[in-house]
Amino acid sequence: MPLFQTIQFNETTKILIWKITESFDELYSQVSLKEKTQRRLDGMKSEMHQRAFLSVRMLIQEMGFTDKDLHYDEFGKPYFDCHNYISITHSHNFAAIIISEETVGIDMELQREKIIRIADKFTDYECDYLKPDEVEEYIKKLTVIWGAKEAIFKIRNEKGISFKDHIRVNDFSLNKKQTSASLYFDDLIKDFEVHYLEIENFTLVYAFEK
Repeated sequence: MPLFQTIQFNETTKILIWKITESFDELYSQVSLKEKTQRRLDGMKSEMHQRAFLSVRMLIQEMGFTDKDLHYDEFGKPYFDCHNYISITHSHNFAAIIISEETVGIDMELQREKIIRIADKFTDYECDYLKPDEVEEYIKKLTVIWGAKEAIFKIRNEKGISFKDHIRVNDFSLNKKQTSASLYFDDLIKDFEVHYLEIENFTLVYAFEK
């Protein structure tokens, strides 16, 4: 299907979401790839990964950019040559990008019970307000927390950052769709504004560096 959803967050920030229903050939026929990108695509073993990769190219085309405008730094962080920041995510049959004049990160995760088993690997500070007995809410909140930490990591992209030890997500209500978080790393303290929403049984989280 074409573009699934567009969110105009503010005058300088837009989120685009693609639901991947097309075949590899359908997507590939609609994009133009530079040689470096083609080599990267050819090296992917999973067709689902390839389709997600191509869906991201469809999304940047929707924003008026092309694959030639998109680059990656030495740590794999995407960027444009212009003043716009970009962050990319894909999960199962969804892909999404956020483009902004502000420093941003985005993540999308499927809500699933499996996250309970790994909660102790990425939560510490958050345990003070989480309620494991309320299972459905617990899964959703853990998914928001993971997504927030992933989005913040994408913004900072520094080696050695631990989700559990260095990023703290403040208490939040699932209904309010917004919280805050902080990164404590070496001598650095950075604050972030975090937003989240549910799309089908997925959670989309995006963060802005304050």
